[in-house]
Amino acid sequence: MSHHPPFKQVEASRPDFDASKTLSFTKTPNSNWSIGSGASTRSDATLSKDSTFEINPAEIQGKDKGKLYKMLISAVTPRPIAFVASMDGEGRGNLAPFSYFNMVAHDPPTVMVSFTHPSPNELKGTCENILSTKEFTTNIISEHYLEAANYTSIDAPKGQSEWPLSGLTKVESTTIKVPRVGESKFSMECELLHHYHIMNDAQERTGTVVLGKVKYFHINKEIIDEESFLIDTKELRPVSRLGGITYGRTTEAYELPRPVWKDEKEKEEVKKVLEKSPEENKL
Repeated sequence: MSHHPPFKQVEASRPDFDASKTLSFTKTPNSNWSIGSGASTRSDATLSKDSTFEINPAEIQGKDKGKLYKMLISAVTPRPIAFVASMDGEGRGNLAPFSYFNMVAHDPPTVMVSFTHPSPNELKGTCENILSTKEFTTNIISEHYLEAANYTSIDAPKGQSEWPLSGLTKVESTTIKVPRVGESKFSMECELLHHYHIMNDAQERTGTVVLGKVKYFHINKEIIDEESFLIDTKELRPVSRLGGITYGRTTEAYELPRPVWKDEKEKEEVKKVLEKSPEENKL
């Protein structure tokens, strides 16, 4: 039995969603940061062993392994979400969100999606479909269809398509049989490039990493500069995954140029920092 109040009751106490709020830029947390000065705020107490809670995952057993999952998804944030459409060998559709996801290369364009499985002898439906048909589409979730996308995370049995439950639109792909999500402003047609099964210490299969080569992109013209290919985050309005059932919005950002060694090495402040720690700077 849940110890929390019904979600709708909790949600009712919160302010309404502000659709007018869009991406804005601020200064960085410490715009006066100087070379070699470290964190903007730091207490020596935070660096002591007494202040550190340490975990050896090899010592976590049984049901407590679920705590590792909860810890990781609430610490490694924000995570992009892959809204994956796939088909089984009989042509039945599957649609589900996954936040073990990212891009891993651009030549060729390659994305990674990782799946955890119900048991060592059973693959998650989306993963099973991809390994079988070698095709899937990856769609970026934007705010305007978050609720529909979230509903597809339902634990429907294999063979039951989530498409009609979501109310989202199937759009025919160009190079593969699997459709893309029409409401997505950024969709990728993917072909299985490689997969790797993850085994735990007991040599039981607990997950599978899938690499997909992107064969074709579908991008809403509102979000892309057709000359530079840069995507406008204000128009994409991507949604990220945080811990538990929490999602994140992208409404505030700051920018920092990447330092270039050939320019930085001649600065006096750089030379002074390097002179103080010669043993760390031997080439």
